Amino acid sequence: MSFQGEFVRLEVDEERALGTIRLERPPMNAMAQQVWYEIGDAALAAEADDRVGAIVVWGGPKVFAAGADIGEFPELGMQEVLDIGTRFQRALDQLARTSKISVAAVNGYALGGGCEIALACDFRVVADNAKLGQPEILLGLVPGGGGSVRLPRLVGLARAKELVFSGRMVDAVEAEHIGLAQQVVPADDVYAAACDMAARYARGPYALRLAKRLLEESLELPTDQALRLERDVFAAAFGTDDAAIGIASFLEHGPGRAEFTQH
Repeated sequence: MSFQGEFVRLEVDEERALGTIRLERPPMNAMAQQVWYEIGDAALAAEADDRVGAIVVWGGPKVFAAGADIGEFPELGMQEVLDIGTRFQRALDQLARTSKISVAAVNGYALGGGCEIALACDFRVVADNAKLGQPEILLGLVPGGGGSVRLPRLVGLARAKELVFSGRMVDAVEAEHIGLAQQVVPADDVYAAACDMAARYARGPYALRLAKRLLEESLELPTDQALRLERDVFAAAFGTDDAAIGIASFLEHGPGRAEFTQH
C-alpha cells in the first residue's frame, strides 16, 4: 500500500506493475470534498511509485461513483463553490495528466463527478449493467469537474450537448457505441478486464508516456505548433534506452519482441 486515505487508497500489484486507485465511500461512493482531494493524492502517489506502470480506478463491484454529495450543497456559498471547484478540477487533472496509462473500471453508476473521474482516465471498461451520464442540469447546474471539456473530446460536440442538456444516462451498449467506453463486459468481470487492459501498457516502453503527453497536448495547440511538438517528442523518444532496445530487437528478432526498461 503506497497511499491510504479515509475514502481512497492506492494498492500496488508489483507482479503486474499495476496500481489500483480504489474508491471506498459506501454505499454509493458519493463525491464528498475529501474524496476529491484523496483521488488527487492517490494519483500523485501512483505517478511517483516506480512499481506502478499503469493505473486502474475502481469503485468496487456495485457502483463506481454516483456523483457529488448533494447533501453538502445547501451550506455552500459562491466563494466556497469556486474554491471547491478549483480543488476538484486540480484533483482530476492530477489523474488525467499522470504519465501512466489509466483505465476506469466502471460497475453500476458513474454519474456527474463519478463520470468525470472516468473521463479523466485514458480508457473505460464498463459493466453490462453500467449507467453513465452528466445529470447536473437536472439540479439546475452544469458539469464542474471537466465533463464539459472531456466529454465532447470523446463523443463529439453535438452528442455531448445532447447528454449534458438532457441530463440523461446512457447504458453500456450506447456508451460503447458513442466511444465513451472501450469495452463492455459482465459486471463480475469488470475489474479483471480493466487490469488486463492496463497490464498491456504497464511494462511498455517509456515512449508510451511520451505518446500520451503528445496526444493530450496536441489537442490544445494549432497544427503548426502540434507538429513541432511531435518532432521534439519523437527526438526525445529516440534518445531513450528503450528506443535502442526496441530498434536492436527489431533488427535481430522482428517486431514485438523487445523487453523494455522504461528509461
